[in-house]
Amino acid sequence: MSKEFHNYFETNKQTWNKKVGVHAKSDFYGVEGFKKGETSLKSFELEALGDVSGKSLLHLQCHFGQDTLSWSRMGALCTGVDISEEAIKLAQELNTELQQDARFVCCNVLDISQHINDQYDIVYTSYGVIGWLPDLTPWAQSIAERLKSGGIFYMVEFHPIVWMFDYLKEQPELTYGYHQKEVIYEEYEGTYADTDASMISKEYGWNHGLGEVISSLSKAGLTIEYLEEYDESPYEIFPNLIEKENGMFKTKDTLYPLLFAIKAVKG
Repeated sequence: MSKEFHNYFETNKQTWNKKVGVHAKSDFYGVEGFKKGETSLKSFELEALGDVSGKSLLHLQCHFGQDTLSWSRMGALCTGVDISEEAIKLAQELNTELQQDARFVCCNVLDISQHINDQYDIVYTSYGVIGWLPDLTPWAQSIAERLKSGGIFYMVEFHPIVWMFDYLKEQPELTYGYHQKEVIYEEYEGTYADTDASMISKEYGWNHGLGEVISSLSKAGLTIEYLEEYDESPYEIFPNLIEKENGMFKTKDTLYPLLFAIKAVKG
């Protein structure tokens, strides 16, 4: 990894370390309800993966482990990975408190194979993950290395179109290229889970189009079962969204999708 990329990751890690305490107290993450048995998983991933009981599952970029532990509660044998030491620390505390048997590893998602040798039935990642990665080639290769033959990779993620906007403007402004290769730096007060928080978020990110995502997985040896695009999101993290009767959120005019999902298999 170049020194430049190393510095980007270090800045992001410091921001995510600060976010953990804010997020753990936020209504957005609802930790108290989670401790009482509420799942953090959404309909997309639940329907896509179905019964995970007895299956081994690797969760990439797990934050403080709510999805990992939700899968664990459903009977999966789980490992969660995240770059933030504070996130992994809290995940381990929750794992102990909830009497689950998940494992948590602190490392960069691009370096997984340096820290984990096991192979899994399922590799899973979701909602705001690939934008933190400058290059999807090592990401996809790591996924392929950690999957068993016949194993499933599933991701559900915010659509690349939504990341073309600058949301720090008073009105979101189309600013960034769909195929933009240059890094995007943002600095702002608060976090998506608590916009009133006093912390300063300093973040480096990258845009990745659907072609890049699909090609990286395919070149790593995975067979794509489907690519789906959705006009709704379970999270109200973008401005001016409208809540639907089913609890999902959509844009006013539904001019572009908010999510995409990919399911792939290792041959």
